[in-house]
Amino acid sequence: MMVPGVGGHYTEFLARRGCRLHLVDVSARLLDAVTEKLRKGGLADALAGCHHASGARLEGLPSECLDLVLLMGPLYHLLSLQERRRSVQESARILKKGATLFAAGINRLAYLRDLLRMNFAPASERVAFHHQYLRDGNLDPEHAPPIGWAHLTTAAEFLSRFEERFERTAFLGVESFTTMYQKTVSGLPAAEAELWLDLVEETGQTPEGIGQSDHFLFIGRKL
Repeated sequence: MMVPGVGGHYTEFLARRGCRLHLVDVSARLLDAVTEKLRKGGLADALAGCHHASGARLEGLPSECLDLVLLMGPLYHLLSLQERRRSVQESARILKKGATLFAAGINRLAYLRDLLRMNFAPASERVAFHHQYLRDGNLDPEHAPPIGWAHLTTAAEFLSRFEERFERTAFLGVESFTTMYQKTVSGLPAAEAELWLDLVEETGQTPEGIGQSDHFLFIGRKL
């Protein structure tokens, strides 16, 4: 299993369930932190490999060697279309036939929501930028300090990245109608939160749930 865009949460979750992991990130600091976290948690044996690399350049991994890839980060941090395509192609290359890809993207509307909600600049100062942004989806630290360099996508564009190499199993909006209320959900008693999460799961694959979400998730099987 490969986990690009290492943050530690997925890594520890999967390691505790017996998965053997290859970690990939452009940040050596994050790789070191996650490796240390696994070691302290008694999970060092789960680490099959640690690769300081971009998700678009996975030469350190042989072809058709993995059962699952989590592509969590490259598709919303690589600004170049060519690099995003290569990231998907590299994921397909290292997966066994019939194996599974989980890939995350960020809804292009999420930046506009944050701009309105956080008010880090007047829209009147960004008219030209917004016309460009709606065409290409690219952000930078000046215009989007919370995320910096990033590419935010439309649902149609995101799905098009996978159609040649993967059969779609599911496509969903991760938050559905709870996009603006994540802290509310996380603060609920466990039983109540589970009921809301059931509703998120039920609505996340509807056009309405996808459109409201900040994050998209594609799940597909390699052809």
